[in-house]
Amino acid sequence: MIDQLESNYDVAVVGGGVAGLSGALTLARVRRSVVVIDSGAPRSAAVQSMHGLLARDGMSPTELFRRGRAEVREYGGHVVNGEVTAATRDGERFTVTLADGRTVRARRLLVATGVIDLLPEIPGLRERWGRDVFHCPYHHGWEVRDQAIGVLGTGPMAAHLALMFRRLSKDVTYFTHLSDGPDSEQAEQLAAWGVRLVAGAVAAVEVADDRLVGVRLTDGTVVGLDALAIAPRVVPRAELLAGFGLRPVDHPIITGEQIPADPTGRTEVPGVWAAGNIIDLAHPVGAAASGAHTGAAINADLIAEEIQQAIAATRVGSQLRSPA
Repeated sequence: MIDQLESNYDVAVVGGGVAGLSGALTLARVRRSVVVIDSGAPRSAAVQSMHGLLARDGMSPTELFRRGRAEVREYGGHVVNGEVTAATRDGERFTVTLADGRTVRARRLLVATGVIDLLPEIPGLRERWGRDVFHCPYHHGWEVRDQAIGVLGTGPMAAHLALMFRRLSKDVTYFTHLSDGPDSEQAEQLAAWGVRLVAGAVAAVEVADDRLVGVRLTDGTVVGLDALAIAPRVVPRAELLAGFGLRPVDHPIITGEQIPADPTGRTEVPGVWAAGNIIDLAHPVGAAASGAHTGAAINADLIAEEIQQAIAATRVGSQLRSPA
């Protein structure tokens, strides 16, 4: 089912992932007119099952999104397939333009477009991403416990990632790749924790029977592996927000960037809100809570505006009824 796009809404949500759908569900349940516009290109497209999400462990992202869309529609919200190419302020509202030329106006804009993982340019790696090449011990670690796990040195978080995976397996190898490798403190930690250190760049990922079997170094050495963990640089899909002058800032811990916003998702631009990984790289599973929290904050913001409008209208009415 694809909803007909109407001309005006209280809130237009750009991005139909966990955060966007959660925000829309919260808004629809308080009788806000809301539309979710989604391009159908989620970060989790290659992931077959999710883990660490309470009561949904093992569910495929596709099924989660299908259920989420159905729930939003159950409460009167709309979900539309389409790519948003621009959003501009139009008086007290925003005009959102889709790639096919359709437009919609909304009183508030919620951007939940997520992030992009910038993967190393290593032949064969991208094709394994989300399968046996991944980034998080909490999402994927249990499935590769006690297996041979490699960690690619892509930046300062790599040593930390290797130590995290060492908790799940005694067979963990840290590849320095193109990085400077661990510093002296990290090297001591890795050695004490039993993580093997291999110097040299990784030239390719080795695959057999549609599964990862190792990596090949530039000197031709092949190191056998069952899984490979990396900590890629993560950047927000923020082109839409750039039009409002909102620019990403570096995350204080994780290698990547996020859009600055207050704890409710309110950005520096009045009427523009954001939710999910685009404003918090550290808690991907918390995207649902982020979307719901921001949806509630937007509703409160709209209520405050409506109350002020009602007060102004009452005052005007009182003046008109007053005797001359």
